[in-house]
Amino acid sequence: MSILHYWRALWGIVWRECWRFITQRERFISALVRPLVWLFIFAAGFRSALGLAISPPYETYILYEVYIVPGLCGMIQLFNGMQSSLSMVYDREMGSMRILLTCPLPRWFLLLAKLLAGTAVSVLQVYVFLAIAWFYDIRPPLMGYAWVLPALMLSGMMLGALGLLLSSLIKQLENFAGVMNFVIFPMFFMSTALYPLWKIKESSALLYRMADINPFSQAVELIRFALYGQAHYHAFVYTFTAFIVFMALAILGYNPSKGMMTRKGGAG
Repeated sequence: MSILHYWRALWGIVWRECWRFITQRERFISALVRPLVWLFIFAAGFRSALGLAISPPYETYILYEVYIVPGLCGMIQLFNGMQSSLSMVYDREMGSMRILLTCPLPRWFLLLAKLLAGTAVSVLQVYVFLAIAWFYDIRPPLMGYAWVLPALMLSGMMLGALGLLLSSLIKQLENFAGVMNFVIFPMFFMSTALYPLWKIKESSALLYRMADINPFSQAVELIRFALYGQAHYHAFVYTFTAFIVFMALAILGYNPSKGMMTRKGGAG
């Protein structure tokens, strides 16, 4: 197999996933409604709790920007990673991935291509969300939109790899929704997506430790710092390590000779 074959397969998988997302308007809109509702509700909640006027002071906007907006960017990628894995379960059983997994290309490459496709979709969703938030006066530095791109790619790949791992363990499509909820909500609420880590520590030492080791927390911190042009090396190393671990386990899970696919009689 030449490099051209790999490139054509990669481009085809990524382009198919992006085009499918763009043409499915309901999926595009629903992906944005959830974080936007959270943004508006939390904005109103903070104003009510702090007894602020309709136009809150600059410090409150900083609170929205620094804590809530990056957390909602992480939420978009978290839900997208799980939804991409949901489609992976479907495609593996009766869709395109059933055919792709039998092609001469290595499975690790096909899974990586699928992961990159899902990550590209999640990054697109985040930038549309940030564009809408701009009109709501949530305006990080202009260069932050460029600085955050590598962080979004890494966090999206880490969360997507987690979704791939889950999809390798689940055979029936109807079982995936319950697993998604079991993973998404604990990861989101036991994280720094909405509140800083030091504030969580004031509330509960146990919750603080769980949020600190949560890979989603580190992904959110990576996005939060990158959006304002700062590097968070601990979050980068933690997120990258989690990506390697999740991806390695997903590749093992999709290996027909060693993974869960053999024991469940999965495709190929």
